[in-house]
Amino acid sequence: MSMNFDVLVVGAGIQGAGAAEALTKAGYRVAILEQVGVAAATSSRSSKLIHGGLRYLESGQFQLVYECLRERRWLLDHKPQLVRMVPFYIPVYRHSKRSAWVLRLGLTLYSLLTGATGAYSRFRTVPQSEWDGLAGLDREGLVAVFSYYDAQTDDAALTRNVVDSAVALGARLICPGSLIGAELSGNGLRVDYFSEGQLNTLRTRALVNCSGPWVESTNALCSPEARLPAIELVAGTHIELPLSLGEQIFYVEAEDGRAVFVMPWRGGTLVGTTERNYSGDPRDVAPTIEEERYLLSTVQRYFPQTRALQTQDICNSFTGLRVLPKMEKNPFSRPRETLICSDNEKRPRVVAVAGGKLTSYRATARKVVKKLRLTLEEDDTGDGGKAAHTSPTGLSEKERNL
Repeated sequence: MSMNFDVLVVGAGIQGAGAAEALTKAGYRVAILEQVGVAAATSSRSSKLIHGGLRYLESGQFQLVYECLRERRWLLDHKPQLVRMVPFYIPVYRHSKRSAWVLRLGLTLYSLLTGATGAYSRFRTVPQSEWDGLAGLDREGLVAVFSYYDAQTDDAALTRNVVDSAVALGARLICPGSLIGAELSGNGLRVDYFSEGQLNTLRTRALVNCSGPWVESTNALCSPEARLPAIELVAGTHIELPLSLGEQIFYVEAEDGRAVFVMPWRGGTLVGTTERNYSGDPRDVAPTIEEERYLLSTVQRYFPQTRALQTQDICNSFTGLRVLPKMEKNPFSRPRETLICSDNEKRPRVVAVAGGKLTSYRATARKVVKKLRLTLEEDDTGDGGKAAHTSPTGLSEKERNL
């Protein structure tokens, strides 16, 4: 069976969902090919946060923080049923690697980057008179507590919402469906895929690879391939504990200085995340006992009421995979900007999205649309001219450029 599309998006995680929605809104015929299920991998195994990334200020990623804070504001305004503001607390102890003045400086900059006014844009120093209300936080050696606001979401529910939006706008979801190969043929790509027990074929003008930890293997099935830089997978584990510490989120230091979130989740407490290099099959990634112990000992360091818990008391744990540029730095210090690569800079046929933040999925999607615009506006004769492309929804060029 042969079907014609303007763009095939491979992968229905949050980046694929966002790209499909943006491209469909721009008036293009879009199909989404997903091998397992919507948000089946990393997009259901994140820290569940819509945030600017306070810790990214340490590595000078100011543009990323600004972009994420801008996207956070849009999500709060347009998806309040899925994204809500929550108070975050950062305790500072005598043993903390980050001093109170360093955190105050970082929070001041974070507040300025929000570009907004009101209670949610400011941070404050929590007076000692309020420390008793901080979920039983250990007060031995505690010298200061800062509070600010960021947002929390259900990552899988948000991804499903975006996919549903794309489908409602006209995108076709093929799930389950596995890519067999994509090859340039004439003025587009011939794509073979396996679905519903048989080999199928479709034609598309362009392909967007949003397959997350499978981005390299998916790229290898495409001809031409996108020019991906050296990348590697970094695993991050979370644990769920069967007790509630209230509705506050705590941003604490592990013994090695890494930042760890302790947050409310479905009546219990979610703790994460870790970071370790991973080189196996993405389908086989799983928490290690060392990671579970590391996270449990971190939360026990700050909350005495959890110190009776053993690793067997952990009610759930899960591991997601991030795609990061390969470099000598440890994973915690590496840049988190999304990598958007293609086979051709001027008129790409294959675009690969590597990495990316849950919070900034819309910003990534806009960049994908912009990158493909010349390709998708070529006329059907393939003469390279900038002929007007008549979209199935009848949107004008100005509307599609939004």
